[in-house]
Amino acid sequence: MRALTVIPGSPGSAAVRDVPDPVPGPGDLLVDGLAVGVCGTDREIAAGEYGWAPPGQEHLVIGHESLGRVQEAPQGSGLAPGDLVVGVVRRPDPVPCGACAHGAFDMCRNGRYTERGIKELPGYAGERWCVEADYAVRLDPALADVGVLLEPTSVVAKAWQQIELIGGRSWFEPRTVLVTGAGPIGLLAALLGVQRGLEVHVLDRVTDGVKPGLVRDLGATYHSNGFDDAVAAGRPDVVVEATGAAPLVMAAMGATSPYGLTCLTGVSPRGRRIEWDAGGLNRSMVLENDAVFGSVNANLDHYRAAADALAGADRDWLDRLLTRRVPLASATDALRPDPDGVKTVITLET
Repeated sequence: MRALTVIPGSPGSAAVRDVPDPVPGPGDLLVDGLAVGVCGTDREIAAGEYGWAPPGQEHLVIGHESLGRVQEAPQGSGLAPGDLVVGVVRRPDPVPCGACAHGAFDMCRNGRYTERGIKELPGYAGERWCVEADYAVRLDPALADVGVLLEPTSVVAKAWQQIELIGGRSWFEPRTVLVTGAGPIGLLAALLGVQRGLEVHVLDRVTDGVKPGLVRDLGATYHSNGFDDAVAAGRPDVVVEATGAAPLVMAAMGATSPYGLTCLTGVSPRGRRIEWDAGGLNRSMVLENDAVFGSVNANLDHYRAAADALAGADRDWLDRLLTRRVPLASATDALRPDPDGVKTVITLET
């Protein structure tokens, strides 16, 4: 079969090549790949910045935002041929640490976890793949065209779960949320905010293209005149920061209303320095009982919550997030950024 592979640590090595057909083990599903989403992590792996091949192998099949249809399912798995499924990305470490032992492998404490398409396990960017039935999440059949959004949605489902858990340290009835960044994570975070009945504002720097319309059609407010403009009408109760841009990260931390929460989901590059009044930021956070936390990855509960969120969303709106579809034969083209789009998807069906 064909798959998109890289040699980890070797920039420019991404290629579509023939690899052995997957062979399901006991308890595994055999899945026909339908699509795989492309994100910044895939592009960084293709650039040689990180990534680990399976032990003893040179190549890594990349792709962690999966969507497939079950071809074969083990008896008693609760899944059947024809089911629409997504494979979970992370696997707990073999030790395991306390978090992994309790099913919270997204919070692994010793870093010995593995990840499909990223760290020591083959990914999902192939015509077929296997996945343990316990790490497959079934989707509503109506999501066949957009189910590839499940993995990024699981990331924001976790973020919202954490917001609610941390907010629950005391009385917590947020009304407004600001999302910084209108990429896939930002827009999906906005979707889940709207589903919670919140007044949602989204900040991005583009003034045309699909993003402003997507935000407006959610019933949210789009801002493109900078951070100060986005908070001019009042400080938000919650900020979901989805850009990783250092100035926005720092601004977000100091912009919430008293007893506000800032969730950082964007990963910042190292080495970019900015000047900031650290003392003033500390003062406001302490005196207002603010909280700042980071959130990444997802466990099985978050995938299931994400599946429910997508099932309850407008299908046409979700489809508009998928702004570029690239066939597997041209998959290396999908690794090039699409600055005017939202989400690039590689189609895997032959």
